[in-house]
Amino acid sequence: MAAFDPWDPAFLDDPYPAYAELRERGRVQYFEPTGQWLVSHHADVSALLRDRRLGRTYQHRFTHEDFGRTAPPAAHEPFHTLNDHGMLDLEPPDHTRIRRLVSKAFTPRTVEQLKPYVTRLAGELVDGLVRQGGGDLLTDVAEPLPVAVIAEMLGIPESDRAPLRPWSADICGMYELNPSEDVAARAVRASVEFSDYLLQLIADRRKEPGEDLISGLIAAHDEGDRLTEQEMISTCVLLLNAGHEATVNATVNGWYALFRNPGQLAALRADHTLVASAIEELMRYDTPLQLFERWVLDDIEVDGTTIPRGAEIAMLFGSANHDPEVFRNPEQLDLAREDNPHISFSAGIHYCIGAPLARIELAASMTALLEKAPTLGLAAEPRRKPNFVIRGLEGLAVDV
Repeated sequence: MAAFDPWDPAFLDDPYPAYAELRERGRVQYFEPTGQWLVSHHADVSALLRDRRLGRTYQHRFTHEDFGRTAPPAAHEPFHTLNDHGMLDLEPPDHTRIRRLVSKAFTPRTVEQLKPYVTRLAGELVDGLVRQGGGDLLTDVAEPLPVAVIAEMLGIPESDRAPLRPWSADICGMYELNPSEDVAARAVRASVEFSDYLLQLIADRRKEPGEDLISGLIAAHDEGDRLTEQEMISTCVLLLNAGHEATVNATVNGWYALFRNPGQLAALRADHTLVASAIEELMRYDTPLQLFERWVLDDIEVDGTTIPRGAEIAMLFGSANHDPEVFRNPEQLDLAREDNPHISFSAGIHYCIGAPLARIELAASMTALLEKAPTLGLAAEPRRKPNFVIRGLEGLAVDV
């Protein structure tokens, strides 16, 4: 029987059989190696994402000591300062205040206005891939598209964008389970460098405002919607990281899944109207964010098991998205699946604010590849990244 082991290469290659075993064992299990309670059923994950007895942080209510936790090492402070002031790791009222400001940049109307830019850029990237006769779908299309879009929204000049993806990758390494000191050191270094860069960019935008999101946050601050400078920096980093990580991994995971399911790929090539449902199904089938952590702020009970205040819950999105109680034939890729309440974008107050933009980006790149590279195929078997929480590939070599 498959074992839940987030450090085992075989598990990382295909965690879904282990999830099935977890679901069969019950609705909640304690996982000693990480000190977390694993929640694997769709109904429980969906409910707990909306449960206000859980929080992304506990520091709005408790000290580390009160909560029975040890403060992070002082050497990690730059990462935690950056991370802890972003809205993903805040709870109301701070979360509400920051999300209200940022949401103005992600209204349906604003996102829809980006569609021509996203479509044009996706087309140009795929044209380049076709001209060179193939390449790495990750670095040639999947990465540059969402990075350019969010950088454009933030107002980061093209000449400054090269370090964005490496900074993001190093910072996101800290979201894995039990990160090593080497991973932590890289995250700290990236946090300092990214913060210093944004500090200067914010200063420049104060002198010369533009039409970008950073200028908009500064203007809102000046008009009375208060954001501290650290909140502004943390918000920009979060938008950059969250604004492309899921899209990048959804793109390569998705196309790799299509190559391994040639019947479904053929159906998609024959009917491009399937693109919208295909995106939802591919995000369900091989979920980019496999796990989302929450702290237990007040005792809760799951199926007769009391999980005490101070505990940490690991909600397994990948498992929830394969729950047969919700999805018919969950191990089967079905691009025409109609009833698809996947939770790849989370739920509750931390539902992904950029989900509409991600969907536009994924549709643009998929449509461009279907139209401009109709014989796109796998050139070599890819390697999985040695990560569990953020699931992706080292690269995806393709022929056109």
